[in-house]
Amino acid sequence: MKQLDSMILREIGTLSRSIHSICDIKFKELKLQKGQFIYLTRICENPGINLIDLTILLKMDKTSTTKAIQKLEAEGYIERKKDTSDKRVMHLYPTKKGYQSYDNIINEENRNIEICFKSFSEEERNIVTELIIKMSKNIEAEWKSSKLILGGHEND
Repeated sequence: MKQLDSMILREIGTLSRSIHSICDIKFKELKLQKGQFIYLTRICENPGINLIDLTILLKMDKTSTTKAIQKLEAEGYIERKKDTSDKRVMHLYPTKKGYQSYDNIINEENRNIEICFKSFSEEERNIVTELIIKMSKNIEAEWKSSKLILGGHEND
């Protein structure tokens, strides 16, 4: 069973890398660099999100998030606005260009979902989805504690 257990995470990793690779190639025409589509998607789905919350939502590190945000802003996909009560906090909003690109990203995401679930029954789709969500929730606490161990903050 242990060999099967390690295969699960390896296959999830392979699936994730494959999808990211496909998306990175598809989104070059939008001038989105490696992985930036993930940030843009979450900003479009959560307009006004701040950098810390986006970092936590994506389970990334602050440095990667900051670099991606700077590039997305430079390309005109997002804009930052200072918080009215705390000038240190920046809220992130998609621009018109960002929302237009979001539609392309979601279409590609839906295409990849259909490919991944090809020949799955509705019941199998539901089971896989529930199990992956459960796995994600299980690892979240470990991710948060590893950020603390590595010198991050609880909200990083």
